[in-house]
Amino acid sequence: MTDHGPQPVERELPTDEARDLIALVREVIEREIRPQAAEEEAAGRFPRELFTLLSRSGLLGLVYPEEFGGGEQPYAVYLQVLEELAAARLTVGLGVSVHTLACHALAHYGAKEQIAGHLPAMLGGGLLGAYCLSEPSSGSDAAALTTRAVREGDTWTLTGTKAWITHAGIADFYTVMARTGPDRTRGITAFLVPGDAPGLSAAAPERKMGMKGSPTAQVHLEGVQVPDARRIGDEGQGFAIALSALDAGRLGIAACATGVAQAALDEALAYATQRQQFGRPVADFQGLRFMLADMATQIEAGRALYLAAARLRDAGRPFSKQAAMAKLFCTDTAMKVTTDAVQLLGGYGYTADFPVERYMREAKVLQIVEGTNQIQRVVVARHLAGPEGR
Repeated sequence: MTDHGPQPVERELPTDEARDLIALVREVIEREIRPQAAEEEAAGRFPRELFTLLSRSGLLGLVYPEEFGGGEQPYAVYLQVLEELAAARLTVGLGVSVHTLACHALAHYGAKEQIAGHLPAMLGGGLLGAYCLSEPSSGSDAAALTTRAVREGDTWTLTGTKAWITHAGIADFYTVMARTGPDRTRGITAFLVPGDAPGLSAAAPERKMGMKGSPTAQVHLEGVQVPDARRIGDEGQGFAIALSALDAGRLGIAACATGVAQAALDEALAYATQRQQFGRPVADFQGLRFMLADMATQIEAGRALYLAAARLRDAGRPFSKQAAMAKLFCTDTAMKVTTDAVQLLGGYGYTADFPVERYMREAKVLQIVEGTNQIQRVVVARHLAGPEGR
């Protein structure tokens, strides 16, 4: 048993370029992320310099076109990069996912001159993005926005508060959804707001049980003036843009959750194959062997589910149902696997000397962000049985 232990994940990669990309990511992880992950998370430090490095290395724009500085990689490759990053430190993996989400509206719905003028800097210019949809009274009901944008001539004035914003206060740009008309879903418009816009400010970061290195806070918009040239898509198209972004973002969360679960399994496996009890490794005991087998099986199933959804997206086919399924299954799996890892390590698992307690705390938020898992069940059920109350 002592010759066994954690092994690198065998990746399904379509090209030599993708294999080189994973090798680069693993090199960056071992040199720049993993050595200080535990210390920086405990101290609540966000690795801003690292994100500048990731940007300049082409890792913040993997799914976007090469002509604008992106990597033009399929989602099935990008998500595996996210998984690797999240396994090393969720603050980094989730941060890359959020940045990619923040670029989605401009990249897919922006006018040609908007894309050419802004996207290259967003992808490879060292900038960091944030995505602003949720509000203090608008979470699962994403259409119930009260942040307003009022037009006067060629200028929009944005007023309101956004909540639960990752990178709030440190982002260089914010993709903001604001109400521009009375219709619940067709009265919302998307805007690209500079991080230094007068009237934009961030509240004190939320005090969270996990991911302490990633700032999450409210964003206040107090008469923020945005030129119409920074409106993304048509007026009233913002809700459709937001839903499109969330489908892709849910796959990012699924990949991050799989990474956290894999990290917990690796730690549990290393402990079980090295820890001696009753004169032999604890991994020799059937109860723990079955626990490890179940953890590994659930992780592999989650990975297969998010990759299947990604391949649908890459093929241009509908994938909303599969994205919801992947987010639901992978994040529930991460919660179970990390909890089991703490149990397997016993008293050591409950201490901050081992990372599994951090993985367990981090896994919980993944069941909540990008639509709670209850909402994912609603989405899946609607695809299966149609809307409620017909």
